[in-house]
Amino acid sequence: MIYCGITGHTGNLGKKFQKIANNFKFIKFKGDIRKKKDVEKWIKNNNFDLIIHFAAIVPISIVNKNYKLAMDINFKGTKNLIKMIKKYNFNLKWFFYSSTSHVYSYSKRKIKENYKIKPITKYGKTKLMAENLIIKEFKNTNIKYCIGRIFSIIDNKNKDFFLKSLINKIKSKKKIVKLDNLNHYRDFISTDQISKAILLLWNKRYVGVINIANGKKTNLKKIAILFAKKCKKRIFFNKNTATSMIANVNKLKNYGWKSKELNFIKYF
Repeated sequence: MIYCGITGHTGNLGKKFQKIANNFKFIKFKGDIRKKKDVEKWIKNNNFDLIIHFAAIVPISIVNKNYKLAMDINFKGTKNLIKMIKKYNFNLKWFFYSSTSHVYSYSKRKIKENYKIKPITKYGKTKLMAENLIIKEFKNTNIKYCIGRIFSIIDNKNKDFFLKSLINKIKSKKKIVKLDNLNHYRDFISTDQISKAILLLWNKRYVGVINIANGKKTNLKKIAILFAKKCKKRIFFNKNTATSMIANVNKLKNYGWKSKELNFIKYF
């Protein structure tokens, strides 16, 4: 039996990972990650083979409104976790940290893991701080760590994420829908794919930073047009400067990862 500690088990990605990794015995963190005593109790009283650290404040809109809370959970919560792992869990085989593409800056080229680090959002800043802490604290230990920089997650359940927000606008009672800020290109990936990528990396005991994405370019405006046709709505776009954030996934492909064409209409 593989004993897997998991934080953020109630989130969409956490739920999907537990479903996909059905050969794991999950030990869920149910405390407050900001509280050292809660984290200490969880780490001290369990013997994990690996820990998957999903717990975080997302998305960008929520982080912008609650930056202190985001810092407390995304950075300080991770700090508590690392401290207690180093203190009690010497036999931990692997630690996975769920990071983000937001630690990078925009680029017209596909982004490699060694691309310049320049967080484009406050959310990205909190994640980068946690990344740097993990690298520093685990450097001279036997603990193998993996920092997965996940690109644009498809989420049609949380209204604060792009896809659900777009769906709600298009499905509104308005006959004509005006949309802002959609002339951008992003690299989307489903929670199912992310979960499978993490399992692949666990099986390989990958150590270091790696992009988790499809490596495929999708225009946000085209998704909106696709959804609008589905419910026969007229839409208008305000002009804005296009940005691009697409991953180079060669590292992941070297371990057997296969990119996938996404059917966005099934999420509508």
